[in-house]
Amino acid sequence: MTVSSGENSVERKSSLSGFAPLEAVLFDVDGTLCDSDPLHYFTFREMLQEINFNGGVPITEKFFSEKLSGKHNEDMALVLFPDDIEGGMKFLADKEAVFRRLAPERLKAVNGLYKMKKWVEDHGLKRAAVTNAPRENAELIISILGLTDFFEALIIGSECEHPKPHPDPYLEALEALKVSKDHTFVFEDSVSGIKAGVAAGLPVVGLTTGNPEHALMEANPTFLLKDYNDPKLWAALEELESAGKAVV
Repeated sequence: MTVSSGENSVERKSSLSGFAPLEAVLFDVDGTLCDSDPLHYFTFREMLQEINFNGGVPITEKFFSEKLSGKHNEDMALVLFPDDIEGGMKFLADKEAVFRRLAPERLKAVNGLYKMKKWVEDHGLKRAAVTNAPRENAELIISILGLTDFFEALIIGSECEHPKPHPDPYLEALEALKVSKDHTFVFEDSVSGIKAGVAAGLPVVGLTTGNPEHALMEANPTFLLKDYNDPKLWAALEELESAGKAVV
């Protein structure tokens, strides 16, 4: 894969074979299991406008992507309300409640997710969801997608010593599943999440569901995908199997 940024190009091989035999796959939630960023953006835009944030001028998708997407609520409160963190946290709690109310009718799985789910199950791999989302949000999304019984563990950033982009949530997932970082890989869609996985010493496959490719590449993923139907993913997984290294 070639990724261009300005005059620089970075060549990366879309490979996971160096991490065989595979033991586990870890998934972020928002933007990785489902494309929830549009709903988060809509909710933020409408509710911030109601309180005259930024003089009533709606936030842009660029602002959302760069300042809010993938971040923990305390970090978002600091961005939006640096002089009133307590009030900011109350606003975010209200925003999350509106998100949960709208989610059942608005959220759909990322393309190819259930194909990937079947591959993980067929290969007997362990799996966990690892997210900066509030527990109520994460459990609701996982339930809407019919994945409650799929995940063996759910790791919440705010329940760790440090949330993403720190490595703690992914390190806790490895511990919960009792697997090695050398035989596990991650699916992520945000800069914050990719940084967390990389900091934990894990290979991270990035999804370009809601964030610019150039920004994701700066976080150093192993490679990027459009979605779970991307031929690059299946070529990488086939390479694992053809080498006889995948756990079956």
